[in-house]
Amino acid sequence: MRRTFKALLKHPSGLVGLVLLAGILIMAASAGTAYPEGPWPMDGTPTLWPGEERAYLLGTDAMGRDLLAGLLYGARVSLAIGLAATAVALLVGVTAGALAGYHGGWIDDALMRFTDAMQTIPSFLFAVVIVGVLTPSLLTIICSIALVSWPTVARLVRAEFLRLRSLDFVLACRTMGMSDARIIFRQILPNCVAPIIVASSVLVATAIIIEASLSFLGLGDPNAMSWGTMIGAARPSLRTAWYMTLVPAAAVVATVLALNLIGDALNDALNPRRRER
Repeated sequence: MRRTFKALLKHPSGLVGLVLLAGILIMAASAGTAYPEGPWPMDGTPTLWPGEERAYLLGTDAMGRDLLAGLLYGARVSLAIGLAATAVALLVGVTAGALAGYHGGWIDDALMRFTDAMQTIPSFLFAVVIVGVLTPSLLTIICSIALVSWPTVARLVRAEFLRLRSLDFVLACRTMGMSDARIIFRQILPNCVAPIIVASSVLVATAIIIEASLSFLGLGDPNAMSWGTMIGAARPSLRTAWYMTLVPAAAVVATVLALNLIGDALNDALNPRRRER
């Protein structure tokens, strides 16, 4: 772990990504301290531009809400949804990919045909349908994003298991009488951690984009302030008060950029072939 972190610090894109992500984490952590009343109070003059009043550094929206408060609380919502959805997608995808890659045969065929069927459905449209049919909430958004994300993980893990299951250390474990579950989760899976970690950074970034898109369309949790909700609320004022869109949109771009930079650096740090180059 320490070697990986040091490699990230030495990698230019990894360092930039870590700095950006650290800033976003600080934003999320400081939301409750900086704005204990939350992001909803409408106690400011509507459509104040950034810097127009000291009390509202980033200005206010059309309802007089502080944009900086929304930005900080939006960081909490976006990161929480991204991490939770990725965790669920990893749980389902790793389990399906491990079983398919290790056992092969009809288990592999059944799981992969189901995975193929899931991947034929446009991911974002599927998420829209799920959230639209159910009541929009943080739970339904997390479940919908996880449901459209796990097939990628399953295919990645399956490919790694197909490569590793015929190696000598796996044959030795079978000869020693180890159970299949122990071989899968104690012997093979730890050797698949590197690509899973790299894929996780991309999944979190994708989850944040999907959540922002859903909230922009009005399918977000009405009780949670998110960056997508802020962008959607600012849409009618795009021509006259474009800063209301720019502030949350810049936060989304910065977060996704940070995660992609970290993912690229992790790929270099954890992939021996790329390190040699």
